[in-house]
Amino acid sequence: MVPVCLGANAQYSYPTTRKVDTVDTYFGTKVPDPYRWLEDDRSADTKAWVEAENKVTFGYLDQIPYRKPWLQRLEELNNYPKYTTPSRNNEYYYFSKNDGLQNQSVLYRTKGLTGTPELVLDPNKFSAGGTTSLAAFSLSKDGHYAVIGTSEGGSDWRTFKVRDMTTGKDLADLIQWAKVTGASWQGDGFYYSRYPTPEKGKELSTKNENHQVYYHKVGTQQAQDVLAYQDHANPQRFHQVFCSEDQEYVFLTISDRGKGKDGNAVWYRKSRQPDAPFTPIIKEPGDFNYGLVEVVDGKFLMETNDGAQNSRVVLIDPANPAPANWKTILPEKPEPLVSVSSAGGKLFVVYKKDVTDRVYAYDFGGKLLHEIEMPSLGTVSGFGGEKDGKVVFYTFTSFTYPPTQYMYDVATGKSSIYRKAEVKFDPAAYETKQVFYPSKDGTKIPMFIVYKKGMKLTGKNPTLLYAYGGFNISSNPGFSPSRIAWLEQGGVYCLANIRGGSEYGEKWHEAGMRFKKQNVFDDFIAAGEYLVKNKYTSSKYLAIQGGSNGGLLVGAVINQRPELFGVAIPQVGVMDMLRYQRFTIGWNWIAEYGNATASEAEFKNLYGYSPMHNIRNGLNYPATLVTTADHDDRVVPAHSFKYAATLQEYYKGKNPVMIRIETQSGHGASNLRKNLEVTADIYAFIFKNMGLEPKF
Repeated sequence: MVPVCLGANAQYSYPTTRKVDTVDTYFGTKVPDPYRWLEDDRSADTKAWVEAENKVTFGYLDQIPYRKPWLQRLEELNNYPKYTTPSRNNEYYYFSKNDGLQNQSVLYRTKGLTGTPELVLDPNKFSAGGTTSLAAFSLSKDGHYAVIGTSEGGSDWRTFKVRDMTTGKDLADLIQWAKVTGASWQGDGFYYSRYPTPEKGKELSTKNENHQVYYHKVGTQQAQDVLAYQDHANPQRFHQVFCSEDQEYVFLTISDRGKGKDGNAVWYRKSRQPDAPFTPIIKEPGDFNYGLVEVVDGKFLMETNDGAQNSRVVLIDPANPAPANWKTILPEKPEPLVSVSSAGGKLFVVYKKDVTDRVYAYDFGGKLLHEIEMPSLGTVSGFGGEKDGKVVFYTFTSFTYPPTQYMYDVATGKSSIYRKAEVKFDPAAYETKQVFYPSKDGTKIPMFIVYKKGMKLTGKNPTLLYAYGGFNISSNPGFSPSRIAWLEQGGVYCLANIRGGSEYGEKWHEAGMRFKKQNVFDDFIAAGEYLVKNKYTSSKYLAIQGGSNGGLLVGAVINQRPELFGVAIPQVGVMDMLRYQRFTIGWNWIAEYGNATASEAEFKNLYGYSPMHNIRNGLNYPATLVTTADHDDRVVPAHSFKYAATLQEYYKGKNPVMIRIETQSGHGASNLRKNLEVTADIYAFIFKNMGLEPKF
């Protein structure tokens, strides 16, 4: 083992990270990578480095007197029953419930809507520390069997078992190395997708290729599973199979983001033979997305952005699938179409207007039946169900509106509250404002600002600015009990809906991807400038936070405008833009970012903003707390390791620049306790470096 020694800094002693003479050449440009050895997250040297970094970070956090009170308040606010919306399987309704502070939610069922809850699964008993979660639960059509998928320590790998729901006993069936998959039943078995068994010791970092679809028959071994589809010629494609409600049709979706394509293909077959051939509806993945909504009299109702940037719904006859023969059921609207689902013979369609949801019911012919009024401006989810369903469930939430479940009566079109969260706070004490501020190029960017009523614009309010900005993902209004703890202390919470997401459809996404990625950073910087200019806060009291692609965002903007921000929290970020595609599922992001090895133009674009490669001497970086986890096999922790080592090497100022490395956790916290602990540490770190003290 190479010893890790401590070196001096203006205020803090960080591990002096060993450097190696690794240099890559990209189109004539030599790029050093002195911390390449940290990519091996299972080596003794890396483990020693992690231990040394955590010793410094937790030593610092331990000295903050209000760290534990933050955690205690977060526990109090999160300690209330939380439910998921019910889903029906024959006579039973299944739902999950967390009593309050359970690490994992528990699965229950009731016979009918008013039956007594019956325990089905308690994931808290899956592992001693509560870090193994229920990642999948799929019932056979008759409800006799269930696929139970588990994730250990937050990993994206799934292990499937089969349970006999009449006896409550697990069968001997065991499926390993499943990933990017569900379990879709047909007859006495189910389809799932997996990768070949990875090399031992590299399960969390090996590049994932050759995604295969298999059919598993209940009561057999995995080695006997029938190969339903694979494509050796295109190893970086995703292949997923799902069945229609009646199980007569089997659909295969194929996506190829590894080659820079953002769309998918759809194939189908009408057969119960697991190795029967598929027939293409959309033969090759390209620039457009296609999603099945429902099978209607042998024709396929599909949502697509083909011919409609904001998406539309079309009816495709599989006997004549050419686009010229498609029938438009719901034409494109000025507002982006968020989702389409069917239940009880109706279509439920969600559109987004200025980052808030509007919901409408249609018949299968596209006739508008009525709007389903929401209680306020916010976000809605749910509405799926069976063709013979009499009721449909949905959940509504907003920043100060806890998730509330509604039951929609299909016959009458009326909604009623089914379950309401009883959170111990007064929503009337808080205010939410939506503003539209100009970015660098003049584009108007929406931003939500949440704060206590009566707050004065003094420029000294502790402010937390969050954004994501990528992958066509919208950042929506939603409730977080942990955020209430921030607001209680006079904190301002801001959500900037920057480009790169889907807030205004595909055009908004395209304006923040690949060669236009700088727009994302400009939008976020402009959000900070707006908050300072309008005296919500000032640079000293402005903290920024983002995770994954949002961690990349935070890392990039503190290189470009370090003086604008007082504190930075980059979480599980993509920090090495030259090598991200080499690990696990990273190649899937090429469509979004580009590939540094593909062309000189792409290399220069990525190299120009890559967070790790643009750290420079002489900049006064904000106080920075990097967070990652040892089981993150989506954005591997090497990104954060190398980034933190580089930042500690170059930065010579007085602000702490530290990394917090969680154990037995993944891209997200593996249980509630770990989630609350990291949130408490983030809030404590922010207040400490703003020179503030919370009042509990």
